[in-house]
Amino acid sequence: MIKAAMSPTKHERVFPHAMLQEIYEQPEALSATIERYAPGGSLSADAFPNIAEILRGRQRLVIAASGSSRHAGLAGEIMLEDYAGMAVDVEYASEYCYRSTHTLHDPGVLVISQSGETADTLAALREARARGLATVAITNNSASTMAREADSSLPTIAGKEKAIPATKSFTTQLTVLYLLTLYLARLGGRMTAQTVSAHLEHLKVLPQQLEASLAAWEEQISGIAKHLHKAKGFLYLGRAIHYAIAREGALKLKESAYMQAEGYPAGELKHGPNALVSADTPLVVLATFDNEDPDSILRYQKTLQLMRDMHAQGATIFSVITAGDEEAASLSKYSVAVPAVNEFLLPLLEVVPLQLFAYFAAILNSVNVDAPRNLVKAVVTE
Repeated sequence: MIKAAMSPTKHERVFPHAMLQEIYEQPEALSATIERYAPGGSLSADAFPNIAEILRGRQRLVIAASGSSRHAGLAGEIMLEDYAGMAVDVEYASEYCYRSTHTLHDPGVLVISQSGETADTLAALREARARGLATVAITNNSASTMAREADSSLPTIAGKEKAIPATKSFTTQLTVLYLLTLYLARLGGRMTAQTVSAHLEHLKVLPQQLEASLAAWEEQISGIAKHLHKAKGFLYLGRAIHYAIAREGALKLKESAYMQAEGYPAGELKHGPNALVSADTPLVVLATFDNEDPDSILRYQKTLQLMRDMHAQGATIFSVITAGDEEAASLSKYSVAVPAVNEFLLPLLEVVPLQLFAYFAAILNSVNVDAPRNLVKAVVTE
């Protein structure tokens, strides 16, 4: 049994698995990461060493990563393109060394790795350096090889993560990417200081919103998992930045519970994958939205129409929705609500119910969720 580190004011809880404990540690990890990069509510230039020198004015970026870290990179691509105005390619780290050197002209290269020692990602970093490119590393170990060799190291403050499935390391990667995006947007003159401050205010309260939601989510999702853990397979659906979270949710279920799951852009369902949809192959739909963002509302409306069509088709829908959304809930057999936050902060919340679902499905399927078969925490050999 694993004993969680709790503050003296909280009831002490003993967790049966490291994965569940680390899911519950995410509010603290997010707060620590935010405090490192934006102490007192303002971005600290010292927390972004060499970034101004190596990325200011650069319009192109390649993100190289594997597994959950690549999914964080896919979310980061949307943030960086929309807020900072950069053209971003996200590569599988294992493929980067074999791609043409002319895919993007003179880009910066950002590698993401929980351990900072992943063999494929380290090889990508070294190849980028050999090409004379500016490099940045996001890792959960500031003393790792990647952190030492990159031109700039941006560590996450997740603390040690024992379970093989990434949870708090993933959400802190998203947090660093969000903060880096704000920093680059400000450097490039695409955001005023006031706009950056407003974004940081929203980010600062998110850990409390997450902490306040965890117990209710745990209770809800443990019940949902009892109905769905024997399904033949799952299709996870999301649009834009939420597609990255659909991919991550599917990966969590595969590696944690040994269940077949695939993540797709929601608009692609009818282009083939719909042939798989049945009562025994549920849809996990990310149907959240930011009511202040017209693009987010448009994406939500399109997702809602897909849900109507799938509901009429007889699909089993498990949705992650925005609190108070009765229409999406009515189209779903199962739903979990997350607090209403900004569009690019929604992934930090909506991924957590998917982590919990993977955890409970694994337990119900008698899987050693902290150490699934054939997997290791850091892939240090190609």
